[in-house]
Amino acid sequence: MQRREFITLLSGAMAVWPRAARARRTGSMPKVGVLMAVAESSPENQARIAAFRQGFADLGWKDGQNIQIEYRWAAGKIELIQQYCKELVALAPDVILAHSTPVVEELKKITKSIPIVCALVNDPVGLGFVKTLSHPGGNITGFTFINPELIGKWIGLLKDVTPGFTQAVVMYNPKTTPFYRNFLREIEAAQQLGASELTATLVETAGEIETAITNLAERPGSGLIIGPDPFTNAHLKQIAQLARQKRLPAISVHQQFAIEGGLMAYGPDTADIFRRSAAYVDRILKGANPADLPVQQPTKFEFIVNLKTMQSFGLSVPPALLSTADQLIE
Repeated sequence: MQRREFITLLSGAMAVWPRAARARRTGSMPKVGVLMAVAESSPENQARIAAFRQGFADLGWKDGQNIQIEYRWAAGKIELIQQYCKELVALAPDVILAHSTPVVEELKKITKSIPIVCALVNDPVGLGFVKTLSHPGGNITGFTFINPELIGKWIGLLKDVTPGFTQAVVMYNPKTTPFYRNFLREIEAAQQLGASELTATLVETAGEIETAITNLAERPGSGLIIGPDPFTNAHLKQIAQLARQKRLPAISVHQQFAIEGGLMAYGPDTADIFRRSAAYVDRILKGANPADLPVQQPTKFEFIVNLKTMQSFGLSVPPALLSTADQLIE
């Protein structure tokens, strides 16, 4: 066998050799990086990471015993996302669990070799993270969050409970979630709005959030949509309470939004997605290639209605809609 052929064969064997076994062979403990784009203090985010830890423990991994896990929390700040991505890549972990689209986007720029399991990523094909959902083809795989159809669902729910509803406004920070531009274009092209108008309001500070909600509340027939965005997630309580004070019908993908006083929340069960992501991290540690692990979409959804807020607005929920709610806040 020629030397070049031997080196090529050896490199291929190393690529498929389970990462956990490779770490044991070198006398080190396998390492997993976890980068959350949001704040650690949020109850919803605590539930997500607890679900990952439990799922990982159920597969036999104990942090500090047979696996080392490095956590980072970026609190919705793009500069921290960039900083922590560099930190984790420098640690050379065997796998990185990457929460949110901006985290995956940043990691894609700086590593093509470390396997990345994304949790709650949006439009991975359109943004070039993977080739296709069924065959990712690179070092990135994982679980998606929302799609344009879900935005259409939010519009429908606002229309069901708001008399004279004519306009849905998506609030987001263009620095942390630029992918919304593509979503809005897709929805308009598919004519999913019916008689409703869909626009966007861009915010980058807490002051801009307050101004946007105040102005929107003064426009009859308007409703607010809060989708996944590390920035708005970090200000979710402020947005929910302002929308309630201004009597502005609003819906979010985040359960905590309705708990904090927002009108409704509808979206994927994110704790379930984090629990499932533990299995992908486990499979990669045991030798699976992320290029061959299909990107999966949400399978469980939750609908929460804040009846107290609904009543304070003078709105009534159709009985058929109430019967589909997973939780009613009174």
